[in-house]
Amino acid sequence: MKIWLSLICALTLFSSCSSDDSSSESEAEAFVRNEAEINAYLEANDLTATRSSTGLYYIIETEGTGESPEKNSTVKVTYTGYLLNGNIFDQSNSEVEFNAGSLIPGFSEGLTYMKEGGQAVFLIPARLAYGASGAGGSIPGNTVILFEVNLIEVL
Repeated sequence: MKIWLSLICALTLFSSCSSDDSSSESEAEAFVRNEAEINAYLEANDLTATRSSTGLYYIIETEGTGESPEKNSTVKVTYTGYLLNGNIFDQSNSEVEFNAGSLIPGFSEGLTYMKEGGQAVFLIPARLAYGASGAGGSIPGNTVILFEVNLIEVL
């Protein structure tokens, strides 16, 4: 996808945006910072995204022609998860099935904007992802994450 090359272009831009002490940041402060990071990323990479009312940004790269999932649908997908600096923190090596309702809110919501056969990019602020806690050692707290997603099938 086009986003692969764009991720590297934003590496230096976002290295200055991360905070070593994100735990002292309120959710509201983190959300404002995340919004600025997402908008700077989009601008730096000449991308246009749609912003939902929750603050999720998504780009439909391939529309798809099949069914659209609901928030609690079971779906079959492939995906790659990135930090905005281009580091991959998770990816499927083959098709995987999920109940969309069991995923982080931003991923679950993003799927509802897709159709089977579609490809999309989700830019997810921390409050719709892993919040101030982050996830394991791979996703720091209050961090924007990006997913490239292929929706194979709604089951």
